[in-house]
Amino acid sequence: MKNHLNEPVTIAVVGSGYVGLVASACFAEIGHSVICVDNDEAKVRTLQTGGIPIHEDYLPELLNQHRGGRLEFTTDLRTAAQTAQAIFIAVGTPQSRTGSADLSFVDAVASEIARSIDSYKVIVEKSTVPVYTNEWIRRVIERNGVPKDLFDVASNPEFLREGTAVVDFLHPDRIVVGAATDRASALLKRIYEPLTSGEYYRGDNRIPGPRGENELPPLLLTSTKAAEIIKHASNAFLATKISFINVVANICEAAGADVEEVAKGIGLDSRIGNKFLRAGVGYGGSCFPKDVAAFRNVAELVGVDFGLLHEVEKINEEQILRFFQKVRSALWTFRGKKIGVLGLAFKGGTDDIRESPAIEIVQKLLSEGCIVSAYDPAAEARTKETIPPGAKMRYVDSPYAAAQDADALLILNDWSEFAELDLAKLHYTLRYPIVIDGRNLYDPATMTEHGFTYLSVGRPGLSQPVDPITVFHEPRKRGRA
Repeated sequence: MKNHLNEPVTIAVVGSGYVGLVASACFAEIGHSVICVDNDEAKVRTLQTGGIPIHEDYLPELLNQHRGGRLEFTTDLRTAAQTAQAIFIAVGTPQSRTGSADLSFVDAVASEIARSIDSYKVIVEKSTVPVYTNEWIRRVIERNGVPKDLFDVASNPEFLREGTAVVDFLHPDRIVVGAATDRASALLKRIYEPLTSGEYYRGDNRIPGPRGENELPPLLLTSTKAAEIIKHASNAFLATKISFINVVANICEAAGADVEEVAKGIGLDSRIGNKFLRAGVGYGGSCFPKDVAAFRNVAELVGVDFGLLHEVEKINEEQILRFFQKVRSALWTFRGKKIGVLGLAFKGGTDDIRESPAIEIVQKLLSEGCIVSAYDPAAEARTKETIPPGAKMRYVDSPYAAAQDADALLILNDWSEFAELDLAKLHYTLRYPIVIDGRNLYDPATMTEHGFTYLSVGRPGLSQPVDPITVFHEPRKRGRA
């Protein structure tokens, strides 16, 4: 019998957002023939002509390498669905007013796929969806007259971090496949075989990452319901870790301890680990806020009181307010103050501003009458759509331009360049040497040595106490470094 395991699979990916576009590029990278479908004609034209609509490391290289070869872009879902062996649904599942996931895009795509099926297909949930979505997709397709033996519906959740999504896809911690039939699971195994066999890692031009021939990613086969819950539970747990360490940070501030030392002591426990134990201004992005709310909603629907997730959300909201109050305590009054801001995306390495704590803080500063100069290496264009430039909101092209003559500098996300500033130059550039660090990128002792009043999250007091006479009424003389 011929072994089909190593043969390329023809894949359609519906949706060209963060998940769909990365998945399309990476499936092509491991040898498959991929058709990426989107109903946004302008976006498809951009992708066809070499445009890169999102910021992701290695994504431009993969798109340029495979576009026009193993990867094509189209608005024609019907033809793509008829051509493909596997159809991955990667459309948005935004949060509804009730907190549940809005599955209307998934429903619409499933209906259109159903009208296109003329041979056996595996339809794969790639979007983050609540448990039972698999059954609803199956029901929609059957209602459109497709015989049961012409399709299977599987779940293959993504575990991608924005900014490192390509590496996460090609060097995964795990690959989760939820399937109800052997033929569906066999096709998905075949799709991921270049990774699970180590074939991809033997190539000379592979994207670098932690996986290799001696450390292959595990593929976990589960039921479709388990796969759906794994995704939501994973994100809810990680959000819980962030909120937990932020509460610990608040206790550390009150007690005079350093949360960095506490987090290190906690993280050395192998049962806990050190990831997601970084105190800061709270989580944001397109996943954690939405997925925590959706998982809480699922629990309510099945009669389970998941009050813990209410507290996770509450803590995250309060963390932004606590940081804003920290800024107020350093500046006393806001109206007319010039504030430099480093970071607009919800974290470094991405241009995604959805649910970004930085955006909320900037909007609060503007509402209080501040004049803001902001810099982010990737998120400026997206932020301008939400906060247009004007007399009180300036977008600049460097950290030092943001700090120029500012009454204080706020660090709101963790781009690596924000942790590598020339402190002497920064001190000279600021009107007052006040740095309020929402990501704990600097050592307080080092900032004190360089003459800064430095506030951070979960670390005791001010590195250099504010003297209201010298700091607010006697700006430093130019020429001091």
